[in-house]
Order: sequence, then C-alpha cells, then structure tokens
Amino acid sequence: MPFSDSSTSRPREAGSARTVRARSPLALTWLTALWVGVLGNWPLWQRMWGMPDYAGASGKLFVIVFAGIVIMVLAAAFSLLAWRVAVKPLLTLMLLMTAPLAYFIGSYGVIIDSTMITNALQTDVRETRDLLGWGLVAHVVVIALIPLIWIWRQRLTDKRWFKRLGWNLASMALALALGVGLAATRTADLASTLRNNKVLTKMVSPINAIWASAALAAQKQKKPKGPLEVVAADAKLTPRAAGARPPLVLLVVGETARSENFQLNGYGKPTNPELSTKPVLSYREVASCGTSTAASLPCMFSQLGREVYVDHPGNQQTLVDVLQRAGLAVLWLDNQSGCKGICDRVPNAQAINPARPDHPIPAGLCRADGECLDEVMLHDLDARIAALDPQRVARGVVLVLHQMGSHGPAYYLRTPDDRKPFQPECRSNALQQCELEQVRNAYDNTIAYTDHVLAKAIDWLGTQEQRFDPSLLYVSDHGESLGENNLFLHGMPYALAPKQQKHVPLILWLPEQTRQSQKLDSACLTQRRDTPMSHDGLYHTVLSLSGVETSVYRKDWDWVGACRRN
Repeated sequence: MPFSDSSTSRPREAGSARTVRARSPLALTWLTALWVGVLGNWPLWQRMWGMPDYAGASGKLFVIVFAGIVIMVLAAAFSLLAWRVAVKPLLTLMLLMTAPLAYFIGSYGVIIDSTMITNALQTDVRETRDLLGWGLVAHVVVIALIPLIWIWRQRLTDKRWFKRLGWNLASMALALALGVGLAATRTADLASTLRNNKVLTKMVSPINAIWASAALAAQKQKKPKGPLEVVAADAKLTPRAAGARPPLVLLVVGETARSENFQLNGYGKPTNPELSTKPVLSYREVASCGTSTAASLPCMFSQLGREVYVDHPGNQQTLVDVLQRAGLAVLWLDNQSGCKGICDRVPNAQAINPARPDHPIPAGLCRADGECLDEVMLHDLDARIAALDPQRVARGVVLVLHQMGSHGPAYYLRTPDDRKPFQPECRSNALQQCELEQVRNAYDNTIAYTDHVLAKAIDWLGTQEQRFDPSLLYVSDHGESLGENNLFLHGMPYALAPKQQKHVPLILWLPEQTRQSQKLDSACLTQRRDTPMSHDGLYHTVLSLSGVETSVYRKDWDWVGACRRN
C-alpha cells in the first residue's frame, strides 16, 4: 500500500517513553486527498445533495460514488507531490488554496475558472477587505491549519529518487484505477452529470483553481507581444457647421448593477426616484459582454463585439485611444480598482485625487481607509476639463466615470448613511448570514444612490449647454446574483450564468439641443426601449455621439444609429 512503502522507527530521545513512527510521503498525500475531497469540497457535496437530479436513494448513492471519484483524482494528482523534501510545502499549498476556495464557493456560489482567477489577481486592497470575515478565518483554521499541524509533525521515510518515483507512479496508477472502477459502476449518471451539470466540475477544489490558472497562463502566452495593434487609424472628426457647439459625452460605467432592480425598468421598489423625474430613456433588454469587470470592461471598449472578442488573442487599442487620435479631449476618472489598461494612454486619474490641490474633496465623500463614494467623481469637473488641452476641448470632450457602484459583497459601504431608503439592510460581507430581504435592501440602496449620482451628473451637464452639446450614457459592466438559486455576487462562466449576472441597465440622456444637432428622432429613441441590445454597441454609440468618423464604425450596432435622420 502507498501508505507504508517502508517505515522506520525514530530513536528514543532523552525522557521519551515512546518512539515516533516514520511515515511514507504517500501516506500524507492520500490522507490529504481524503481530507480535501470530503471536507474541503463540502460546497460541492451540499450542492449535489440538494439537487433534484440526485434525489432518492439512487441519486444519493451516486453523490457518494462521485465523491469517491473526486478523492481518487485528488489522490492521483497528489501522488506526484510525494517527495520527501517537497511533500509538506506542496500539501501546505494545496490546503491553503482549498480553504478559501471552499469559503467563497460555499458562501457565494462562485465558480472558479480563468475569468475568476483574473478577477482575483486584479482585485485591489479595498475589494479584498470586503471579502474578508470570520467565516473565511474559520475555513482556513478547520480545513487548512488543523491538518497542517499534524502534517508538519510527521517524520518521513526516505528512498532513492528512482524508487520514490516508482512508488509515486504506482500510487497514481492505483488511484486512477480505483477512480475508473467507481466511474464504471455509474457510467450513465456520470456522463449525464458531465454533460448537463458542467458547473459541478468547476467546484472540485483545488483542481479548479490549478486548471483555471493554467488556462489563464496559456491564454496569456497566446497574446501577441509588442506594441498595441492600431485600430481605426482613419478616425477623424466630422466637420461641424459654423457656430455649432462641440460634443460633451459623459460615459458612466456602472459596476454590478442589474437591470431588473431599476424602477425605470419596472422594478416594484422606488430605486430611481430622481431619474424618474428627468427626461431619460432606459433600455430594458441589454446584455453584458461578460459577468465580471475583468471580462466585460475591455470587451466594452473594443470594436470587435463579444462573439469575436472572447476568442480574440490580439492586443488592440481601445475606444478611448481612437477618440484621442481623432482629436478629442478624453479623461478617465476611476473610483474603482482601475481601468484594466484601457485608459493607460489617455489622461486619467483616481477620483480621490482632487482636480486642484487648493480645492480639496468635500468632507464625507471619502472614508479614512481611502474608499470614496461615487459622488466624488462629480467634484470639480469644470476644473478637470480646464486642465485638459484647450485645443482638444474646443473640438469636444469625452469623460468616462468608472463607478464603485454596487460592488459587493459589502453593499452597505457603497452608500452614505443618509441615503439608505430601504431598511433593514444587510450590514455584513457574509451575505449568506443575512435574510435575503436585507441583502436586497442593501443592494437596492446602492441602485438608489447611483440614481442620485446620475441625476447630479445630468444637472451638471445642464450647466454646460451654452458651451457644449451634452449627452450622458450609463451602462453597467455586468449584473449580480442576490441569492437566486443560492448564488451571490457574479463571475459565473457566461454560458452558465443566470440572467441576473448578464442583464444590465442602459440609460441615455439627450437634451433637445443635442438631439437636434445629432439629428436624432425622439419618438424612434423611445420606441427602441425594448429592442434587444448589448455591450457590442457601446463603442459605436460613443463614436457617433462624439462625432468621430472611422471605417470600423457600425451603424447597426450603434444604440442610437437607427434613429438618426440623414
């Protein structure tokens, strides 16, 4: 057996009444595989145990068989780690990976794939803080620290490397043979699970994280090195009539806002009290490019569209690069974890940095830990425009505001204390410990606050009408799960994600003077509120609203293009 390919006795030490038996490294790997398979994957077993597909005695038996297969796969994989010098550090890594994975999968229903790994790598300190809690500590202690104390106390046997390799390969072969044998007892059920419930395979920890990390590394290797590919090299500004005002496009990129929680889209709670009184258009059937910021944001600012972008290995310039090349003044203000490289080549700033050193951010907008409410992005916009190249400003301005929005799980931190109309709200980042109504109240408060921020942005744009033809576009990068089907947060694989994670709000504000200068038919714009749209149209809509001509522009993807009179 791999648990005892050899053993030795430790000499008695002074004062010791017993000897400590030396164990094979394979014993540690098999015991760790059992521990990780059973306890470290409790979210998987809980999910399967409650699924209708596995109801009844036969279904429960299959869950047990499937657990055995998972344990054997882990044992086979861990057998490759069973080298005397390396086994303890490597098993430590496996357990320390498994513990947080169990917490996040079990608490929020997240799925671990390459996109989720990207999200984790791009998460900043503020976002990481929101995800920490006593539940995570408990998982690390129980799943990782307790077995690690035992593992590091063990004395290990030693063998020559070729004998150790032979034992390790034999152990892996044994584990695989046992796994195949278990699979053979329920072939039909296993095939059905792998075909119809693919999400379950992404819940097997830590293999899910290792596989996803390898897939991400392979994706990055495919990405061409060198400078960015130039896109829309022919971009230029449409000539304006004498006396015509330049455009001022305010693009607000929302965060984690889902369409169905907007009063403007038929939601039963008054989450849009201020926008409901303004002449805005809310489009109700808009699909996101991804289910996370890391996936959606770069895709939104690409001309390719989702179907091409997800498989495109290229390294291209973005919408803001094209706008700047055309001669416009561009500014990206960020109140989140960054622009994912999109804004690196245009003027950009963190919203927490005031436009003028002598004009500090008003009290109450930022906390001591450095996180600011989204209203901070509206502070001193006139001064920010004044700091841009005046020749470009004379041609037109595009401002991009990247919100903190409804970023979870600590929704309650995204809103000021005097703007929480829905009570009681969940004031914890452990959403599963709150009543669902409290979770939704906290989330709806963030939507109501976004409503307030957008209304204030429109008020500011109204003060610019003597100088510019202003417009506002608001669209969220992705949606959010709020407990439906026991899922929280976002980031599910797109093909498996529920509608709540892909159905996003799109709000358009165009004052009459801008509609006239853009030759847009108001009735047509209103009639298109239920027309299916997607993030594919953002690139082309901003080009048209900012007066940029280029061969890559697609009128059929432009959200307002169908309503423009010739």
